[in-house]
Amino acid sequence: MHTTRPGAARGALALSLVLLGACGGGMAGAMETAPRPSAGAPMPAADRDMQAVLDQLAALGARPVETLSVEQARAQPSPADAVKALLQQQGRSTAPEPVESVRDRTVPGPAGPIPVRVYTPAGTGPFPVIVYVHGGGWVIANLDTYDASARALANAANAVVVSVEYRHAPENRFPAAHEDTWAAYRWVVANTAQVGGDPERIAVAGESAGGNMAANLSIRARDEGVKLPVHQLLVYPVAGTDMNTPSYLQNANAKPLSRGGMMWFARHTLRSPADAADRRLDLVAADLAGLPPTTIIAAEIDPLRSEGSVLAERLRAAGVDVDYQSFEGAAHEFFGMGAVVGDARDAVIRAGARLRASFARGGM
Repeated sequence: MHTTRPGAARGALALSLVLLGACGGGMAGAMETAPRPSAGAPMPAADRDMQAVLDQLAALGARPVETLSVEQARAQPSPADAVKALLQQQGRSTAPEPVESVRDRTVPGPAGPIPVRVYTPAGTGPFPVIVYVHGGGWVIANLDTYDASARALANAANAVVVSVEYRHAPENRFPAAHEDTWAAYRWVVANTAQVGGDPERIAVAGESAGGNMAANLSIRARDEGVKLPVHQLLVYPVAGTDMNTPSYLQNANAKPLSRGGMMWFARHTLRSPADAADRRLDLVAADLAGLPPTTIIAAEIDPLRSEGSVLAERLRAAGVDVDYQSFEGAAHEFFGMGAVVGDARDAVIRAGARLRASFARGGM
């Protein structure tokens, strides 16, 4: 029997009203209809490295996503652009972290070919493989936006990283992206040798919306009898649909991701209010038993922090080996910023060590 989480009914109601408002009165109507949160704890301060990136993002002219059209949101500067601008300002190279090779290709998908980018580390294969899913709230961003994360993981875990593109909302609403990433995972499992990988050592990883989809790959593999990943790395995952959690209230106006921004993503991604109850989105209410060892990386300045913490608790309660770390002074999207943010380097090292340990067990 499912027990409702404290505040979950209120949060689901908020999301449902947002979606209903969007259907009936557009963006402005949705924001007026959504329940306004009561004041939470003061928003944490970013540390020096993180603040430098946020300042640079503002200097590039990035605006809150909830104030933009989809086209404007996709075109505006990203946190990755801010990192490059900061490196230029510091007189440092903007060249990406080197890996042995990077190759673009496609794999079959339910609505046509799915672009993937294959990052291979230096050394002699076959290598472990990480199926990586980028973030962007299901609406924005692409393989280029999250190139730094894929490169860092390839080197830290000494693994081939297959970074997966997917159909975006609102052109293709939930669950289109989930179906594309599942098709890509199935292809990797069946064709590991084509990317120089070891079929016995496959992990999944993802950031934000991609973290949600990575966890769903593990759940669906378990449920459909497909080879289970040996590890799942979930970086500030979208793990619930309650938008009144402590971190949503504390970080309601955070940058680069705010409560209003998450509402905007929900309006563009979900088909109807009923989707807010779908366990593929509300992971904290899903059956989590039998999933692989899990690493969850969280950021203190992030509306998603609370649901990531709850997901860690639910996974442990289901008997899953979980390593959870929230990085103080870090904001959403920090993971791929290792060139300028110390916490990002530490997070990648932590994730790489956990992945390598699971690969070692998986290859036995």
